[in-house]
Amino acid sequence: MKRLAIMAALPQELGDLTAHMRGAGEVRTVTLGKREYHVGEAHGVPVVVTLARVGKVAAAATASALIHVFGVDAILFTGVAGGVRADVRVGDIVVANALLQHDLDASPFFPRYEVPLLERTHFDADRALSDALADAALAFIEAEGDALADRFAVMRPRVHRGLVVSGDKFIASHEAVGALRAALPDALAVEMEGAALAQVCYEHGVPCAVVRTISDTADAAAPASFAEFLTAIAGTYSSGVLARFLGRAGWGG
Repeated sequence: MKRLAIMAALPQELGDLTAHMRGAGEVRTVTLGKREYHVGEAHGVPVVVTLARVGKVAAAATASALIHVFGVDAILFTGVAGGVRADVRVGDIVVANALLQHDLDASPFFPRYEVPLLERTHFDADRALSDALADAALAFIEAEGDALADRFAVMRPRVHRGLVVSGDKFIASHEAVGALRAALPDALAVEMEGAALAQVCYEHGVPCAVVRTISDTADAAAPASFAEFLTAIAGTYSSGVLARFLGRAGWGG
């Protein structure tokens, strides 16, 4: 069977995945580059699970290790993000179709957002993986959406698909999120790792996918909203979506 890597930036974003792995069987933990890589099975799928830590460099370094040391066949990133488009609300789930670095600007030598020497600004997420993630997210919302809305005082969550943008800055002001909306009107969500992962996977021909739960709306209230959501909700979402994604027949066969 194929081996899937699952990454997150912070422990809460992995939910109960590593605990589930230990309950399901033997888990081998490898320490490399100040990160622990947990090798085992989750919901019947061979996986390597690790914390990338925060930011584009951390994500790229972790993705490279997963590809070259652990030989994974695909990489999935799960975590939280700030909502950018006005209709993307706290509690919603975004599955990336494409990813872009919003803070990359090598002009005048290259167009804004273009990765030098790669001649591209956008990196596509793998369609099959993303379809399966979106199906899992929809199934999670169908089963748990009303309870989530009541428990966490959010509107009934929805699933969105589209552009996710990444940068090494926590967006936390009306001015900053407004600038993102003006510059990148297709952007649904903003985070700090996904586009770096997608670039590494593109360069090495490894499929990847990114799923993000919206923890805040990237405005002045973002720091408090992010912290509260991360502690109270992120693990519930991650566990619910990943269990359904991994449990569906067909992945990695």
